[in-house]
Amino acid sequence: MGGIYLWGGIEVEQLGTEKAQALAQTITNVGTPAFEASLDTWLGVSYKIDNVTMIAFFDDRRPEVFYSRARDRRVFEKLDSDYVRGVYLLDPAYALHADRADEDLYRLYDIAPDQFQRNEYYATYYRRTTLIDEMIYFVRPSPGVSVMVCVGRDASSGRKFSAHMFEKLRTSAPIVLALAKRHWGNLRSAEPQSEPQVAELLRERVRQDKGIALSPRQSEIAFLILQGHSSVSIGLLLGISPQTVKVIRKQLYRKCEISSQAELFSLLTPFLLSM
Repeated sequence: MGGIYLWGGIEVEQLGTEKAQALAQTITNVGTPAFEASLDTWLGVSYKIDNVTMIAFFDDRRPEVFYSRARDRRVFEKLDSDYVRGVYLLDPAYALHADRADEDLYRLYDIAPDQFQRNEYYATYYRRTTLIDEMIYFVRPSPGVSVMVCVGRDASSGRKFSAHMFEKLRTSAPIVLALAKRHWGNLRSAEPQSEPQVAELLRERVRQDKGIALSPRQSEIAFLILQGHSSVSIGLLLGISPQTVKVIRKQLYRKCEISSQAELFSLLTPFLLSM
């Protein structure tokens, strides 16, 4: 039966027996190796999802994947080989960690850069996952650490989340975030960095390996281009005019002896994979 009740002071949709049992098991398994699978089970019986991944981002090291499940094997085919090794740095989900975003439920396409679906990361990696839509429960259990419980729709269903389903997923956010924060509360990072250093690391690697001396601003803009930001978006982020961005972009391409975003991606991706 439907209805509304209060759980910890939060209005949530009344649970059916199967959902209630799955949630109870998830709560019971907090702090144990069975937690991730039970959380997946509860989300699965509550919502129509095709895939789930649970991953932590750190200030001092590469991400750690705790759990992944998908109907279509292509969704996570490159998760360990490419994504965790460095491609994650271009993912809008990672930007939530880098930007110290508020704990909440986010829709990936709402937080993605304005040209995300036109950039090389999307064409080379994201599109191949067959992901059509993705929701991200984002929590920061300790300084320098973020954990994301991502639920998605992919080619196995071939449809996006409806507005109604998004609201249902949002209803569960306080519960998912509370459980995630409790379960992963012991994760630690080294002294949290004040801001990401990816652009500066790219600048140094390109100088050492290619002999290309980029300016700090050029390397900063190069990284934003790879993430999928347009000149207008980059200008807003850096507080400069779009025309200035275009001038610096031309200088960047000329210095690297390239003429396209695809060539920039090919040039810099190997350095991302070695970070």
